Amino acid sequence: MTFHFHLADRVLNRPLLITPDKAQVILSVLANRIGVNAPDASRFIGDDVAYDENGRPKRDADGYAQRLPYRVTPEGVGIVTVTGSLVNRGAWIGANSGLTSYEGIRHQLTSLAASTAVRSVILDLHSPGGEAIGAFETAEAVRELAAQKRVVAVVNGMAASAMYGIASGATEIVTTETGVSGSIGVVMLHADYSRHLANEGVTPTLIFAGAHKVDANPFEPLGDAVRADLQEEVESFYVAFLETVAKGRGKRLTADAARATEARTFIGARAVEVGLADRIGTFESVLGDLSRASTRSNVQKRSASMDNNNGVPAAESVGVSKADHDAAVATARSEGEAAGAKAATERLSAVLGADGVKGDGKRMAAALDLAVSSSGMAADAVVTFVTGNVASSAPAAPTPAQQLAETDARRLAAAALAQPDASAGKKQSGLSANISAHVDRVKRSA
Repeated sequence: MTFHFHLADRVLNRPLLITPDKAQVILSVLANRIGVNAPDASRFIGDDVAYDENGRPKRDADGYAQRLPYRVTPEGVGIVTVTGSLVNRGAWIGANSGLTSYEGIRHQLTSLAASTAVRSVILDLHSPGGEAIGAFETAEAVRELAAQKRVVAVVNGMAASAMYGIASGATEIVTTETGVSGSIGVVMLHADYSRHLANEGVTPTLIFAGAHKVDANPFEPLGDAVRADLQEEVESFYVAFLETVAKGRGKRLTADAARATEARTFIGARAVEVGLADRIGTFESVLGDLSRASTRSNVQKRSASMDNNNGVPAAESVGVSKADHDAAVATARSEGEAAGAKAATERLSAVLGADGVKGDGKRMAAALDLAVSSSGMAADAVVTFVTGNVASSAPAAPTPAQQLAETDARRLAAAALAQPDASAGKKQSGLSANISAHVDRVKRSA
């Protein structure tokens, strides 16, 4: 019975951010009819062991592996699983009923924020809510973490009432198809045992100082004035709840929109429609997304970072020698130059072999001149300009000179000898000068 008295002190005459059906379960517990057991959290994903930079477990003075207050995957995804009903404090109750404390959740969030090994966080949620006291502070801790790292709250079963308030601070809320979200409201329980005690022949006597010291006690009916005071307290928590959700969700779910739900719960796609969640997914799909994002980020950081002290790429610090790095760079440069030459050859061939240009001495000369001087101009754009602005010589049949010009032009293109000048008005290179002279010969012969 001692445990039940502790639980009664937690839930009676206190504002609760909890679903009505869960409240009825707690009343049943107090009536000593059933017990409360929260579902066990999955422990198959991630690890709670702290590792050093070499991948070895860190150990304390006694040689035991150091434990983290959360789990983390090798890709740097932190995982916080929250199940069961929520209380502000009191780890003593957790072993008996499976309740989770806000102070424990906040400790996990603070540790995740400080960890350089954690790049993103999943909140794995299955809870109907709990105490109002402490819930909004925990939601603020989630918002603070989300300002530093990506935080995805997964409604992996249920995120209702206080649990939803906490989830609202995440970067994104993902719900499973059968996940239950919402119940944005406040409830307060009062138990009146006066008739039961009278039937048992028990007459309690309350001796107190202060007019409101024994308000809402369970040994007498609830008076109108006391009921009004309690209703006012509930309303103040309700407003705070709405504001908390709006701070986290922003335009996705404003305070007015949250109030319009009238504390209803929504399942899966319906939660997305009303703005309670952002999309449908699963714990596994979210974990996969965040893991891939962390891997890409690591690769980009390693390839971009340099050791400014000696100019050696940072890749060397992760096991790549400078010789291997230089060889890879040389190979990439060679492949890039070859690809560039091939592209230039194909461009010139496309220009000189296009309809309206091929076989026409004047247009071929103009097209070659334009293609060489404007290297950034696409082949079809060169052809369009030349055929639209250069008159066709329209010979009945190509002259020997034209045939020679076409052959020479194609030979130059195939050999990738035609390269653009650095800029107009500057002295031409020997190669460009040769091309210009060839163009002049073609023009004269035409």
